[in-house]
Amino acid sequence: MKRKFIVLAAMSFTFAGFSQKSEIKAADKALRSGDEMAAKTALEGAASLINGADAKMQAQYFFLKGNAYAGLAKKGTEGAFDEAITAYRKVVEVEEKSGKSKYSADAKQKLAAMTADLVNAAVEDNNNKRFKEGAEKLYLSYTLSPQDTVYLYYAASSAVNGGHYEEALAYYNELKDLGYDGSGVVYKATNVATGEVEEMDRTQRELMVKSGAYKDPEDEKTPSKTTEIVKNIALIYTQLGQDEKALEAYVDARAKDPNDVNLILNEANLYYKLGDKDKFKVLMAEAAEVAPDNPDLFYNIGVINMEQGNIEEARDAYRRAIEINPGYVNAQLNLSTTYVNEGNGLIDEMNSLGNSKKDIARYDELKQQKDDLFRDGAIILEDAIKLNPDNQGILTQLKNIYYSLGDNDNFLRIKKMLKE
Repeated sequence: MKRKFIVLAAMSFTFAGFSQKSEIKAADKALRSGDEMAAKTALEGAASLINGADAKMQAQYFFLKGNAYAGLAKKGTEGAFDEAITAYRKVVEVEEKSGKSKYSADAKQKLAAMTADLVNAAVEDNNNKRFKEGAEKLYLSYTLSPQDTVYLYYAASSAVNGGHYEEALAYYNELKDLGYDGSGVVYKATNVATGEVEEMDRTQRELMVKSGAYKDPEDEKTPSKTTEIVKNIALIYTQLGQDEKALEAYVDARAKDPNDVNLILNEANLYYKLGDKDKFKVLMAEAAEVAPDNPDLFYNIGVINMEQGNIEEARDAYRRAIEINPGYVNAQLNLSTTYVNEGNGLIDEMNSLGNSKKDIARYDELKQQKDDLFRDGAIILEDAIKLNPDNQGILTQLKNIYYSLGDNDNFLRIKKMLKE
């Protein structure tokens, strides 16, 4: 009885091995005919027993699996790139342990070639606004070819474009830890036949210039990406609401580029959000010194001061923005609004007064102040419509001011301009 049991077990083992070989052979045949899905199905039938097979069969299995998923990846099957990469790496691992290398060279070559396939697929993903998928493929490209750190940089950019900030942050922090610079040289030359300036690699350009087909070789240096990376890290921490990490990142970012106005403004806004108004004002003043001719900067300074109730500081900032850009409509509207708001602020007191002689005198005094402020607001907008006569926002606000002043002639004039 014991002998029969041993024989049956041996026969069972033989059948299992035969089944694996049959399925692997079927997968190989399917791949030769271009049917990756059939190959995948055949290999799945052998998967449960492959760990018990010898190294030769394991290497063949994983190599065929890599080929099947690589083909499916090219056809757009989700997750196929990861499966292919894992399988090819398994080939190398199995053969290194066994001391044999029947498939390793081909597997490594396939992995190298897959980098280009991944990049092409990532470009297509990004063109179709599948930014997360594109970022993941670019990161895979980087893991396959770590010397090409630019793939990691583009993975971060793709993640940012899709609003996937946590993934982008991980990629940017990895770039920072690697000390990625990203600067380089672009080699250009002018095509004699077309007159167009074209980019090419250095060796190709030298050959083309020597042939006479191209002329005027030019080397163009591309700037370092270091500042951009640390700046984006700071901005993403802010976006994610991780304020303390954001402040630390701003210190790092500003050390790289102390004169980046947008960086100063973003740091200032973060301090404002955290309630540190003094630090906010210091940074805003610093930004104004760095970019004294930037109208948007002074407009933003005006907006923040207006929100804080610093009316005179807001007016000074709006005036400076208009001085730099005389047609700055939003600055003109906001500057006018500061006077209208100040005038409106007197109305509550006016309405609270009684009918005594003293109250009537006070009422007349406040009304005069209100009307003067409204007229100051109107003068600003009258100057504004000289450059923007069709701007509906300016005309509407001006019409409302004249209505409040009871200035019927000017009210009707502006109303007519609005209709026209």
